[in-house]
Amino acid sequence: MNIIEILRHDRRLQVLILTAVLAVVLGFVAFTPDQALGLMTSGGYWTILGTTAWFLWTLRPLLLESRPWTLPKGGDGWAAPALVAGCGVLLLVHEAYGFKILMDEIMLLGTSMGMHFDKHPLVPVRGHDLQGAFQLIDGRLDKRPLFQPFLVSILHDLTGYRPENVFALNTGLTFGLLGLVYQAGRRMAGRAAGVLGVLLLTSLPLLAQNATGGGFELLNLVMIVGTLLLGMRFAEKRDAASQQALLLSGVLLAQTRYESILFLLPVGLLVLWVWWTERKPVLSWGTCLVPLLFLPVALHQKIFAARESSWELASQPGFDKPFALQYASDNFAHWLNFFFDNTGEHSNSLVISTLGFIALPFCLLWAVKTLGRLRQATPVQAVSAFFTLGFAAHTLLLLCYFWGRFDDPVIRRLSLPLNLWLVLAVVIVAGVLVEISRWKRLFLGLLALAAAGLLAYLLPTPPVRLFTLPFNLWLALVLMVVANVAIDSPRWNSLWLGLITLTGIGYFAYSLPTMARHDYSMDYYVGREMAWRREFMAAHPEKDYLVIDPEALGWITHLVSATPVQQALARKDLILFNFQNRTFSAFYVFQRLTVDAATGALSVQKDYDLGPDFQLEPYWERRFTPLTVSRISRLVAIKGGELTPPSPAAPSLEKMSAAEREKARQAFFEQLIKRLP
Repeated sequence: MNIIEILRHDRRLQVLILTAVLAVVLGFVAFTPDQALGLMTSGGYWTILGTTAWFLWTLRPLLLESRPWTLPKGGDGWAAPALVAGCGVLLLVHEAYGFKILMDEIMLLGTSMGMHFDKHPLVPVRGHDLQGAFQLIDGRLDKRPLFQPFLVSILHDLTGYRPENVFALNTGLTFGLLGLVYQAGRRMAGRAAGVLGVLLLTSLPLLAQNATGGGFELLNLVMIVGTLLLGMRFAEKRDAASQQALLLSGVLLAQTRYESILFLLPVGLLVLWVWWTERKPVLSWGTCLVPLLFLPVALHQKIFAARESSWELASQPGFDKPFALQYASDNFAHWLNFFFDNTGEHSNSLVISTLGFIALPFCLLWAVKTLGRLRQATPVQAVSAFFTLGFAAHTLLLLCYFWGRFDDPVIRRLSLPLNLWLVLAVVIVAGVLVEISRWKRLFLGLLALAAAGLLAYLLPTPPVRLFTLPFNLWLALVLMVVANVAIDSPRWNSLWLGLITLTGIGYFAYSLPTMARHDYSMDYYVGREMAWRREFMAAHPEKDYLVIDPEALGWITHLVSATPVQQALARKDLILFNFQNRTFSAFYVFQRLTVDAATGALSVQKDYDLGPDFQLEPYWERRFTPLTVSRISRLVAIKGGELTPPSPAAPSLEKMSAAEREKARQAFFEQLIKRLP
């Protein structure tokens, strides 16, 4: 039966095509950006609620059938849960809970706040404590997807509003991610592969940093691996229930992070492949409606495509478009600097980077070969090959992103999906090595050696070379011979044992000291400033005061009345009225000051300057970098009449180039060290 005959006789396929066309028209043509904003404001929460409920309802019979929580009989039954629990604890105990990337994480928390209080996906712009009851007065739709803040809002609904609920969610997701990675590795190459995958992820300090933060990175990884596992089930069962769960998981993944919509590529290819091999579409009536669930994604994109500021190009001067192939070479150099840094400053895992980048080219070759012979591939192999394409597309997009430098403290988290891909690549390639002949392994070993040499040559700051090049070559050849003998030994898991041992050495020799020093957290002082704000709130639990701060949302999401500096300057009369009438018990101002490297004089940075009409008395002060001081002052008086504009700020670090700023910082820091008592 050809495609025309199938389309003529299958009403479900006809409905699916109609709903897909309708979704495209409604999402990209029918509504203006303003209309899309109104639809998302009124219906965004209910759409994500319905999608999540439908996904869980679809997932329920699949879980009851497979019963993944059931432990195998025998002593090994507790090994996997114990491994996941132990590794999850290791990731959590070395980091303090807090908001690590200020803008993203606070905006997500603000969206969850709006969903909890008003069932609207709006970030509060104004909020005040009115006689003991905190009220959200105004809000706006944020550009970030809605799935993570929705889950946090559910925790608010169940336990009461607490900013710390986001930490509870990410804690649970940490254990969930490790469990899913174990299952994925086990499906790909056996239990030892699952153990290796979990241990490799545990060696990544960046994962620990995000596991104790308030972002959506953990949920993104969980949804990627979960969608991969559902794809494996669908490839094996080829039934409508498995397909519907896979598609709904893809919908929610697309609403977790912006770039994750690219993983719809492997999902779509997998569905089409199954349909092709079955000679008919596998459809249920529910599946026919799935295209309509992508409407929020399309409308959200339409809203923010109309705003030039959405891509934050202004934050990185010199860029005029968000994606371009010309960014790739510069980004790749920064990627190498991140992945192969051996100082501990970039929260990378040297064992993942070394094994992963050696395995990655072979994983790509394996995927191409598998896709060319899908009829001979097992379902797990086919799905792994399809998702390799998804990871490759995701990586290529970030490589061409204008702000895609992984050694930037704000951008490091974007490397998490690539780190996950490196882990899976090691698992896949090691599984293939066990099954091929000795001569092929020797040939692949030589290729890996050449790749490692090329990689070392490309590194902008190569690791310390302990040995000479000839000795390294000789040592590498010896290791290849030993690996070949180990694979051919009666113990089939000798290769896995060696990789697990190497991962353990990498964890204790590099990752653990890196997590202990926290160098990668120190250079993002904005996150430490937020932790300091939370210290202030904990010391003033009454929360009946007003704070003037450019980052007012950080206070509002903690149920403290706050207003931005520009709002205070624009409506000085309102601040004066409330000050004279003692509407709040106290008025505080958060400011950041720049230290002159030559004289040590302090000047208020432009965005924090209230001018001479607001008389301030320093209250709390802390220095997070050598050349900046953070201060919380008490407002003690306001000059009446017309506003006197702030005086022009003294020359500051903002006007220096990056090289000049770093030179000034280093010189000041050296003098500071010399003068310590």
